[in-house]
Amino acid sequence: MVYEDMLMVKAAWYYYFEGKTQQQIADLMGIHRMRVVKLLDAARQNGVVRFQLRKDNESRMSLEQDLISRFHLEDAFIVPAEDGGDTSLDSLAEAASMYIRDRLGDHSYLNIGYGNTPHRILNNLATMADTPLNCISLTGGVSYYLPDVRSHVFNARLHLIPSPLITSSPEMARAMREEASVQEITRLISLAEMSVVGIGAMDPQATIFRSGVLTPSDLTYLEMHGAAGDLLCHFFDDEGHLIETPLETRLVSTSLETLCRLKRVIGVAAGEKKVRAIRAALRTGSLNVLITDIGTAEKVLTQE
Repeated sequence: MVYEDMLMVKAAWYYYFEGKTQQQIADLMGIHRMRVVKLLDAARQNGVVRFQLRKDNESRMSLEQDLISRFHLEDAFIVPAEDGGDTSLDSLAEAASMYIRDRLGDHSYLNIGYGNTPHRILNNLATMADTPLNCISLTGGVSYYLPDVRSHVFNARLHLIPSPLITSSPEMARAMREEASVQEITRLISLAEMSVVGIGAMDPQATIFRSGVLTPSDLTYLEMHGAAGDLLCHFFDDEGHLIETPLETRLVSTSLETLCRLKRVIGVAAGEKKVRAIRAALRTGSLNVLITDIGTAEKVLTQE
């Protein structure tokens, strides 16, 4: 056994401290590679090698697993806090862009929702893309998806629903949705490999209210009906149930029901004002992945 222990320690040293491959270790020690694999496994099981995450990383990993478990997600990605404890929207969008880029195949299609955060993510992705990024809008409102004028490189093909987000009447919305050009884009949505959406809060500074698409009176009306937040301008209560208001009949937007059927829907949001909306959005069952920051994740999990 003494010999086995010494062999185990030697293999572990070469692998973890000198960075040698399993085959290099096998050659150095004159044993088979599978023997090295078994020695390394034994080193982990017997405590010869112990792995310990830094405290801040351990906390983030724990929060991610709690989010995945509680809200039945496929994945969660928590952005570390910046100096001062807050995470800027630029940092959040940049982290989300890198997460998406690493998982989106070449020549794949990405669905994207309206809003400030998805807009920044789209511009980041289009700036860093080596090959043209294929993006499909999940809502009407062409201006939400256009390149940032500050972007010098925008390597993306945009497939946009040619209509406003909110029409003047239910009849106009129905007519828009029946247009061949709108239906053509809508059919592409189900083929996308991934979707990214922002999560709107019930706040006057939220994109949908600040831009004037909805008025302060609309905000009050929705709050009176128990709205906690929105996805793609579909408002829901704290339990994630869709709130049926006349606004719903005037929307040109992918429904929450359709969103639930899409592959890997990523929600991106952070901040004190978004906590209630994020928790409610997770309860809609529309999201498969959440990207947020550590402070927001803690509040989503602890504040009821």
